Amino acid sequence: MRPYILAESNWKEIKEQSIDLAILPWGATEAHNHHLPYYTDVYEGDAIGAESVKKAWEKGAKLVLLPTVPFGVNTGQKDIKLNINMYPSTQMAVLNDIIEVLNRHSIYKLLILNSHGGNDFKTILRELGAKYPKMWLTTCSWFKILDHSIYFETPGDHADEMETSLMMYLKPNLVRPLAEAGSGHEHKSKISAMQEGWLWAERPWSKISKDTGVGDPSNASAEKGALFFDEVTTKLATMYFEVCQADVENLYE
Repeated sequence: MRPYILAESNWKEIKEQSIDLAILPWGATEAHNHHLPYYTDVYEGDAIGAESVKKAWEKGAKLVLLPTVPFGVNTGQKDIKLNINMYPSTQMAVLNDIIEVLNRHSIYKLLILNSHGGNDFKTILRELGAKYPKMWLTTCSWFKILDHSIYFETPGDHADEMETSLMMYLKPNLVRPLAEAGSGHEHKSKISAMQEGWLWAERPWSKISKDTGVGDPSNASAEKGALFFDEVTTKLATMYFEVCQADVENLYE
């Protein structure tokens, strides 16, 4: 049993445990090209969450990893079979209930470890932060922490070289041969501002990708995944420790 993981803990341990920070991984259940499983974002959130919290725990941080939420926002993928969508309004309801529990038990810091590009918790946390003024609510996306070009040859953002490498390291038995993967070619918007990244509209997934992937996975390897995993979890652990130590009432210089 790992005492920093709630799912593996028991009442005897938890009732005596001092907790400064709760980590909530949040993934999605969706297609990931032809070679990765639907649960990819959840497997990644589970593993990155567990390893990063372990490293922070070993530094002396008082924190706990909550179970990963397996459903995310997939409103742009309605026609892709069994992509499970959870609306932002539902996410707010789920978060409200979780935050109510944390607040009741005097665990006033919550970090959502986002594992899915379609999730965006900022506006939700603004509203819930106003409702629970004692809570310090924050979020980060693990896949945005490091410069991918240092680790991977081909850019992408879904079932790409990065995700494929991670899954080859974490769950090799669930990765189909790369020869079966689609190319991950993305059809770009014809609007120049969207190409430049300063105008946003939701991507209708079946129109931008034939195989549900965005990014060529052909150069992926477990070795690349292992290096990326180690460095992203180390960076997260350093941040967790700093957040645990922070006085949120005296946070700004």
